[in-house]
Amino acid sequence: MKETSLNSALESINIETKAVSDMLPAINSDAFKKAVEAITKCNRVITSASGTSGIAAKKLAHTLCCIERPAQFLPPCEALHGGLGSVQKGDVVILVSRGGKTGELLPILDVALKKGATVIGVTENMNSPIGADSHITLPLIIEKESDKYNMQATASFVATIALFDALICALIEETDYQKEQFALIHPGGAVGARLNNK
Repeated sequence: MKETSLNSALESINIETKAVSDMLPAINSDAFKKAVEAITKCNRVITSASGTSGIAAKKLAHTLCCIERPAQFLPPCEALHGGLGSVQKGDVVILVSRGGKTGELLPILDVALKKGATVIGVTENMNSPIGADSHITLPLIIEKESDKYNMQATASFVATIALFDALICALIEETDYQKEQFALIHPGGAVGARLNNK
């Protein structure tokens, strides 16, 4: 392996570490509290995003289920071909778009607002449709991606996951979620064996 390749790898870790640290001053306490309250009280959470943001949104939906907050990931393409029927009044819809104007998400935003769902936008562009029109907006601040061309969703992905994990940790505390609850719904694997060890 070239020495420059190793240097690029190490620099990637440095950049991504900074991206996570930069999320601390980016947290808007009022918006974050409103998001936690909305998720705590809602019937169900629906997440949606495209590309790598979609992977982060899928992970959020799964982890919400792991703390017994009913959630599903709605692929944007499926949403625009009838899947939006799953969105109901009383739901929370979380849309993730770094630029805040992903074409596939804008109709989802429009329909969710019309149907009376609470929309939480996650974006770096607060002046975008998702940034401006969502009921609650959680800001992302990404200085740069970790690849040399600043074009791969690397640091932005890690920062988004850090924000979502922060939401999860807040929700565990807010709902007084207990490990015994997780033991019941996670009987599989090493985690299940450890949690259910009598």
